[in-house]
Parts: sequence; structure tokens; C-alpha cells
Amino acid sequence: CTFGNESEFYLFKTDDEGRPTKEPFDEAGYLDIAPEDKGENVRREICFTLSEMGIVPESSHHEAGPGQNEVDFRYSDPLTAAENTLTLRAVIKTIAMRNGLFADFSPKPLEEHSGNGMHINIMVHAMDGEDKLRAFMAGIIKHIEEITFFLNPTEESYRRFGEKKAPIYITWSSENRNQLIMIPECSKDRRHLKLRSPDSGSNPYIAYALLIYAGLDGVRNNMDPGEPTNLDLADGKADRADLKKLPLTLDAARDKALNSAFVRDILGDDYLKLF
Repeated sequence: CTFGNESEFYLFKTDDEGRPTKEPFDEAGYLDIAPEDKGENVRREICFTLSEMGIVPESSHHEAGPGQNEVDFRYSDPLTAAENTLTLRAVIKTIAMRNGLFADFSPKPLEEHSGNGMHINIMVHAMDGEDKLRAFMAGIIKHIEEITFFLNPTEESYRRFGEKKAPIYITWSSENRNQLIMIPECSKDRRHLKLRSPDSGSNPYIAYALLIYAGLDGVRNNMDPGEPTNLDLADGKADRADLKKLPLTLDAARDKALNSAFVRDILGDDYLKLF
């Protein structure tokens, strides 16, 4: 399989001594352009710098929150994708600083506005040519509660869930973009799933490994993800008793992970003792 990330971050102004504030760089909204989108030149510099380093971004744009931006990567093998993710974060912070700004990747920097996610796109390539994407997705759905602690490893992560289109229910859809997992309509050679719960607090090496093993469990056991939930769940706080939720706190997610034989088999006892 191959991975492609969508990393969201806020650009905040700094004070006279270069310390970050909570004042957004602009007041633009989703897909706005200049002059409202003041981050356009910063993103361009980020993308040019990455390209010079041999890391080619797929696209970039202004996101929904004021001063919120997104840079997307082209697909690559999991190890390269993980390395690119860490490089991206460093480059964005450096370029922002050069421009007198602070880049904030935290999950919920502004309580009243959209949080920052790190959406993970996954393409599945089966050697026999069969479409294994649904089974791979089913494996992730089965294990998502157990691995959420590593995809969302801070208390702040859980303030993002269910707010401003961030997922909270364990659902999937090919029609609605507000689900945990989305399978966008696209050509066969670009068919992929988008996991929308992770954030940039995660370690991409650990996150990708867990997702690969979860997906392979689905493929090996020919799992089915069930029927899609083609509903608008943007207001995630509206309780849906019929739908299963992601862990709602860091402690709950930690308990799920530490009591998971699946996670323990992959990461080992010594690593889990750190938590």
C-alpha cells in the first residue's frame, strides 16, 4: 500500500519579541484566495522548498479556520511517507518563522474554530490485481478504537473530535465527507480511502505500522466494512445512539490500546510500558 498525507496547520502572528500569539494571520475561509488568503505566498515558499528537497507536494490551500492552511503529499511507500511527514512539519515551522509567523499543528488551537487534522490517504495494491480496499478498510474499522491512542496521542486531540466536521463516529461513506473514513469517487487507478481522525501529534512511523497491520487483518480475513453511513454527521455532538464512537478521552483511548492483544503483538510489551 502507499500513503499520502493531508497536514493542516494554523499560521499565527508573533509579538514584537517573536513569541507566538493566538492571532490568526488572516480571516480567510475554505479555499479562499488572495487577498483574503494571506498565507498563499507562505504555502508557495513551503512547496518550493519541499520540491527542492525532492519531496513533491500534491497541492496546498487555505482551510476552513482563520489562518488555517493545508499541504498535501503525493503517495509514496509507508516509510518514505512517514519521513516526508516529519520533514514537512520542520519545513513549515521554519518557513513560518522566516516570515515572522508561528505554525501550529496542535489539534485544537482555537476552541471556536476548526481543529487541525492529519488525514491519511491509503491506496491498496494487491499482487493478484483484486480490489482489496473494502477489506483493508474493514480491518481499520475493526481496530480503530484500539489504535486511536497512537493516532491521537494528546488530551487536546479529543477536543477536536465531533467539532467542525471532525469525525467522532466509527463510520464510512463514499458520498459524505464528514465520516471517519471516506472513499472518494475516482478512477480505478486512484481508488483510495481517507482516514480523517488522526492529527499531527501522532508518530507517523507508529501510526502507519498500526494501520497497515489493521488493514492486512481485514484482507486476510476477508472482512466486510458493513453498509456505508451516507448521512451528514458534521454536527458530531448530536448524539446518535445507533452509531459507535471513537474513544472520547485520552484515558479511554489509552485503556483500549493497553488492553489490546492486537496492539501488543505489534508494538510489544517494552514499548507499551512507556505509557
